[in-house]
Amino acid sequence: MLISKLHKISLLDQKPRFESEHGSIQSITADSLPVLKNLSIERVVLKPNAIRSPRWLVNANEMGFVLKGKALVSILGTSNNFNAFTLTQGEMFHVKNGALHHIENAADDDLELLIAYRHERPVDFGLANSFAAFTPAVIGNTYDHDMRDWKSLIPKDTMGPKEIVKRQGPLKIPEHAHWPNPNKFNNAGMQPPVNWPNIGSARTARSQFWPALEDMAMYNLLVLEDGMREPHWHPLTGEMGYVEEGDARMTVMDPDGSLDTFTLQKGDVYFIPASFPHHIECVKPDHIQFLIFFDQPMPQDVAFRTGAELIGADVLASSLGVPLKALPAKFPVATADPLIVARKNPVDP
Repeated sequence: MLISKLHKISLLDQKPRFESEHGSIQSITADSLPVLKNLSIERVVLKPNAIRSPRWLVNANEMGFVLKGKALVSILGTSNNFNAFTLTQGEMFHVKNGALHHIENAADDDLELLIAYRHERPVDFGLANSFAAFTPAVIGNTYDHDMRDWKSLIPKDTMGPKEIVKRQGPLKIPEHAHWPNPNKFNNAGMQPPVNWPNIGSARTARSQFWPALEDMAMYNLLVLEDGMREPHWHPLTGEMGYVEEGDARMTVMDPDGSLDTFTLQKGDVYFIPASFPHHIECVKPDHIQFLIFFDQPMPQDVAFRTGAELIGADVLASSLGVPLKALPAKFPVATADPLIVARKNPVDP
């Protein structure tokens, strides 16, 4: 196995930053993967009847993907904008920076979420923690209560309450929670905008299809064993990927000319800074599935395949320092990036 200490880390191997009988949270930020910029990631598991406590982000928008189970997401934004909706496997949610929100497990099995943040070190406030900042009189005034009603209810300190708690009482799903919602997106159910038979596809959650997105996007990338994500780079856009299925190989080139070639397996997270050239290919068994997050709502790329079309064989030969006649006789006509190409050669040893 090829191991990278620069661009890759395992999310599944991270010690939970929170863990109880009601669930766990594993995180990767720039503290654990220093190359991260503008993005970070969490894996959240909620047991039945568990709640990810109400909170709001200080410095980042949030995008989540349901890996397993059923969730009820509730959001309160500015202008008294209330949202509540359910999600199942393959569906996504988006929460704006500063919006109060919480997530409930809405089924009898575990709920597993992958959550990306638009900051390498996201910071939040918990609602319960914030109660500790104010006196019983202030809280009482807020809710038209006598201060004595709150004297024994306010947390003792601002870091006391837990991030995952057990629900008190039955789950209440509003009737409108099953309706379409601008903060909800069915990624798994969309027709893939990129779909090449026998080599792979990409379901793209970006602002073109999900207008709620302001500064993030996510590609659900499937590459079969006969396909390859060709060498490319993303101008102005960082890329953070999570391996959901399969084993893959990736090569990244740094500006100093150094190469980082490594293998990826389920639960691994990688990060590619903006404009760094890289590629992805399946190693085993017969496909790979990546959930790839970007720090732009409409990520773009420049690809080697279309690059050859632009510069021509003579310029390519000159750049490589080889005779023109040494190049293959014919290059494919490529005026648009196919994203995934057919793999005609065996995997490198």
